[in-house]
Amino acid sequence: MTIQKNVYELPDSYWLSYLQLKMRDRTANVAVFTHYANQVIRLLLQSAAQLLPYADDAVTTPIGDQFTGKVFTRDICGVSVIRAGESMEAEFRSMFPNQPIGKILIQRDKNSKLPHYFYSHLPPGIAGMSVMLFEPMLATGGSLLKAIDVLKESGVLIENIIVVNVLASPYGIQRLNETWPDLKILTSSIETGMTESAFMRPGIGDFGDRYFGTYPGTSHE
Repeated sequence: MTIQKNVYELPDSYWLSYLQLKMRDRTANVAVFTHYANQVIRLLLQSAAQLLPYADDAVTTPIGDQFTGKVFTRDICGVSVIRAGESMEAEFRSMFPNQPIGKILIQRDKNSKLPHYFYSHLPPGIAGMSVMLFEPMLATGGSLLKAIDVLKESGVLIENIIVVNVLASPYGIQRLNETWPDLKILTSSIETGMTESAFMRPGIGDFGDRYFGTYPGTSHE
């Protein structure tokens, strides 16, 4: 569902609501959280694939008939904003085998709340690719804006970037949309707001910590 220009939210459904309920539960251990989060990630990547550019192509079926379908017009690259974005890599690889994955390390200062860029490693030729930018949490938008700057410096056009996101705040979406109107943003949920500490509500906690089992009090059983 399109919310505003180039902003898309997964269609509401009983199934998505079920996955969200399981994933957001504070009592969910690592196995439960990752099980349901991976299914939401797969839905997001399938929807992101609809936003890629295609052209017609044809094959001959085993009985000799022609079938016309679609092929990608550009190679695809996944780029993870470390560390939470790495949660999307396995599903990306299963859908797009042999497509490269780049990394960008940006950390937010706990006191100033400002993002600091530390490192990136992107595949050669990324400027000519469609890029899925993996960032599960979009709160203030600072880290994503910094990651987009890194991609732009590597020659990637804004219209070739799709942000793949699990939860987004209205403020974060507005900030990205106003800064880069041609940027595509895909999320599974637009939250109601944020706390004073910039945690989204109703939220999910720290996605990366919960996915990788480093959340305080996380159960591994």
